[in-house]
Amino acid sequence: MTRNIIELNLQHQTLDKTNGFSTWKTIKTKTNWKPSKTALLLCDIWDSHWCRGAVKRLNLMTKQMNNVTSSCRSLDMPIIHAPSSTLDFYKDTPARKRVKSIPPFDIPPDLDHSDPPLPVDSSDHGSDTGEEEPQSVWTRQHSDIFIDHDRDLISDDGKEIYNCLQHFDIKHVLIMGVHTNMCILHRSFGIKQMVRWGIPIALIRDLTDTMYNPEMPPYVNHNEGTELVISFIEKFWCPTIHSSDILT
Repeated sequence: MTRNIIELNLQHQTLDKTNGFSTWKTIKTKTNWKPSKTALLLCDIWDSHWCRGAVKRLNLMTKQMNNVTSSCRSLDMPIIHAPSSTLDFYKDTPARKRVKSIPPFDIPPDLDHSDPPLPVDSSDHGSDTGEEEPQSVWTRQHSDIFIDHDRDLISDDGKEIYNCLQHFDIKHVLIMGVHTNMCILHRSFGIKQMVRWGIPIALIRDLTDTMYNPEMPPYVNHNEGTELVISFIEKFWCPTIHSSDILT
């Protein structure tokens, strides 16, 4: 890995025939992306959450998330912080004003893309730590994640983030954060929308989590539920990488 090139091990899955039986195969492909043409997008890494389990799991990841962010920044990779519904906290900051100063670009029509159902049922809001009531308790991005207001960007709006990508001639996006089966996939700047805009994106698979309750189908432990969603993304939406690709 140099300032000019970053080697990534993209992982995706494809349906294949083995001895006459259909089977999913994991494919790993080495590829080189230019950091200056790649954006790191941090999705909803909030300072708090209504689910105790979500808070505990995120707190175990935030320092590594910050390490990845710092490493990407050192390679001159644009950093986009997207802590949804907290932008009032950042309204007077240079990182927020930088986004607002970018002129709008024409948004392309969505590409057609199949949209299979998720492999986990989160219709109960996905808490694995009790009957907590969903509510907006977050106020800002997690304090473990450093924001460089001289360089970084802050937005939670897909069109604004699309403008940023076009303005800085970004060709690829890396995304990390929470929650994989909700915000990571479905935000206006999430994986599904990026794919429909034709923007190559990859999920950092070891720095994410799901909202999934093991009492719900498919009745597996929480970590297995997360792995099922990551596998689903690799099959139907985009490849994934491991954070070690960035940090080594």
